[in-house]
This record gives sequence, structure tokens and C-alpha cells, in this order.
Amino acid sequence: MQVAGAAAPVVRLPRAVRLGLLGFDGHAAEILDPLPQLPDVQLVAVCDKDEAAIRRAAKNPRIAAAKKYSRLTDMLAHEKLDVAAICNTNGERADAIVECAQRGVNVIAEKPLAISGEEYIQVHHAVTRSGIGLGMLVPMRFEPQFAGLRKIVADGLIGDVIQVSAQKSYKMGNEEWRREKKSYGSTILWIGIHMIDLMRWTSGREFVDATAWQIRVGFPELRDQQNVSASVFQLDNGGLAILRMDYLRPKTAATHGDDRLRLAGTRGVAEYIASTGVTLITSKEGPRVISDLPPGGSVFIDFLQSTYNGTKPEVSLADIWRVNEITIAADQSASAGAKKLPIAERTSEA
Repeated sequence: MQVAGAAAPVVRLPRAVRLGLLGFDGHAAEILDPLPQLPDVQLVAVCDKDEAAIRRAAKNPRIAAAKKYSRLTDMLAHEKLDVAAICNTNGERADAIVECAQRGVNVIAEKPLAISGEEYIQVHHAVTRSGIGLGMLVPMRFEPQFAGLRKIVADGLIGDVIQVSAQKSYKMGNEEWRREKKSYGSTILWIGIHMIDLMRWTSGREFVDATAWQIRVGFPELRDQQNVSASVFQLDNGGLAILRMDYLRPKTAATHGDDRLRLAGTRGVAEYIASTGVTLITSKEGPRVISDLPPGGSVFIDFLQSTYNGTKPEVSLADIWRVNEITIAADQSASAGAKKLPIAERTSEA
């Protein structure tokens, strides 16, 4: 974790990297904020079909000097990009990734990569054929509290994890694109993938079955956006994982989200709640707060380091494919009325 007042470390790449940004939704800040640490990365172009969105974004000095486009195909045709950061709406994302892959442009994309199984297969084929580098914006992996939970499990302190429970509770927000299924997909796809990734990553367990529900109750202004969801997953060791989500967090809350994660194993329990931090209780010692957490990091820097410096990525390609498969399976289960659906193995290898 960066010491207060200390300058963020500079990260050098072996050559200059030309970056283009498509859209400003979701976690675009994960691309923009680390740029001062990346002297070899130049944001040369931004693209959004909404001219007002571009004007608002251009107030950011990191965007002001970049060329502005309203269509991805124009940006790709006129700019020789090395990396495209794709932060558009969920429904437009798969086509954008395929377009970049066909031109040999490395991609780091918002999640999910696709909102249907068919779109996911198209993305997988395009990326595999092109051989481009692919990253995905799952920044919660780089937060110290969740890295701390992963370390507790890796150190064997709670034994074999056989039950995982998680929560994501958000304020409603007012983004219009989230109100339509064709642009949003679903709440499981949009915010569920964050926690599904964390549950799998911290526990060290694979997910093999998914059963889920999601629906909008009340709040007609949300239209297609579900505001309550529950998902149950079977683990590869026979254990279970449970994820509950909602858009019911009051506007009066101090933070936008309330994320919680609990890992119960054969020798103890580790848990993160914002109000208490990371706590641990085991068969050998009573409850304590874990204050010595791993340092934080950047999902964008991790992607660049692995793509250009050959380091091992914290978010591997195999993880990216798998978490999309699991999340799509849960979404399909919810669409089928919570019919249990085995998670399809859509890829033969990572």
C-alpha cells in the first residue's frame, strides 16, 4: 500500500505505448488515474458516441489533449493504437472487443466481456485467433482487504474453504443505459462478476454449478434493471458459495457500495466488512483484526506489465475466461427461472 504522501512508483515499459479509450462508463478511472506512473503510455485518443460525454471528460487534463472521436472504427482507422481500453456499455462491449482484436490491438475491457453466451464465444474466438493481450477491469482484486483474505487462505489458516458468502449493496444511480436490457444485460452480469471473481480468487476453489434469481421489485423508474439478486454456486470440493446483491443502499449512506466477503473453512473463518476490516478466527486462536495487509495495486498496470514486460499477471487470461463463463451461467439460470444449469466448459484451454 502506498505510504501517505509518498509518490507512486514509476513503471517503465520497453517502448512507447499508444492508448485509446472507448467510453467513460464503469471503471474508466482505473485507466486514467495510473497514467502519471506510466511515462511510456500516451493517451492519444478517446471515443464516445455521446458528444456531451466527451465534453465533460475533456475537462480532465489527462483527456484534454487526446483526439476525440464519435465512432470506434474511425479511431482505429486514424490512430495506430497499441492498447484500447474499452469502457462502453455492456451491450456494446463484445462488438468493440472483436473489432479491436481483428485489428491486432491489445484490449483491456470493462466487465463483463459479453452479455450472452453467443457474444462470449465470438469474443473468445476473436481474441484467440488474433493473439492479442486481453485484460479485464476487476480492480477489487487489487484492494488490500481482499488480497489479505486470499493470503489467509493460501497460508492455510482456515483450512479447506467449504462455504463462501458475499454481498454487494449499491446505491441506485441514474445511468440511463442501465435501464434497458439490451445495453445493460443484467445485474448479475454487471456487478455480480466482481464478487464472483473475488469469491473464486480468494477461496482458491472452482465453481462448478450455478443457480440464481434476479428481479426488479418496485422502483418502476429502473425498468429492466434488477434491484435484488441471489445466486448459489457449488464448489469443486462440494462446498457452497452464496452471493446476495441489491440496489437498495440509501442515498444517505456514506459510501456508494457495501461489499462484504466471508470465507468459512474447516479450521476457521476469515471475513471482510468495511466497519470491522479483515477479521480472522481459527480453531487455535480467538478473533482478531488483521492489520498487516498486502499492498494495493492497479489492474491496468498489472495488464501492461504482463503484456509488455512479460510478468505473470495477477488477472490471468484463464481467470478472465472462466469468470465470464460462470457469470453468464448464473445469468442464464436466473433467466430460466433459477433452473440449475451446469457451468459450460466453453474453452478447451486457457
